[in-house]
Amino acid sequence: MTEDPRGDEPGTGSTPLAHEVLELLAASGGTLAVAESVTGGLVTSTLVAVPGASAVLRGGVVAYASAVKHLVLGVDLDLLAVAGAVHPDVAIAMALGARDRLDATWAVATTGVAGPDPQDGQPVGTVHVAVTGPHEVITCRRHLFLGGRAAIRQAAVHAALELLRDQLVRDLTGRSAAASTTPTPSRRPRA
Repeated sequence: MTEDPRGDEPGTGSTPLAHEVLELLAASGGTLAVAESVTGGLVTSTLVAVPGASAVLRGGVVAYASAVKHLVLGVDLDLLAVAGAVHPDVAIAMALGARDRLDATWAVATTGVAGPDPQDGQPVGTVHVAVTGPHEVITCRRHLFLGGRAAIRQAAVHAALELLRDQLVRDLTGRSAAASTTPTPSRRPRA
């Protein structure tokens, strides 16, 4: 058996994308909180499968029931009653709540329908992924994945890590561009 140079244990569920996300978080000095509904802990599990994840991962909350979304993450009860749990605003509220409660600089959240039946008027495969970060970064994407429960949940994990990675890259690129274009005060010779 060949040892993985990254130190992964066989079958742990770690992915190159999870490695990349954690490296970007470390490079930015950021920390991460995760709030999960449809993925039921798979995003957090994928991240903790990477050795050294504890350097940036603050924790994860599995908020499968709407009451837990409200009680633990602070999602508004009226929003849940009117929109249902499978809604972009719920995903955003989950991410904001996780970031706040776990004292992280970044958060990612998932909510959706893995099936077998539709929920809240949303078809099976509907997933909302939200990312919140510093500098008022709030992004949410809607996906419609095909397949059974396992395939939908795995696709949601990938979508969550991909959206987080993209936002981290934008943040790091934006900061380095701002640093390189910030005017440096020049010294004028004294007359």
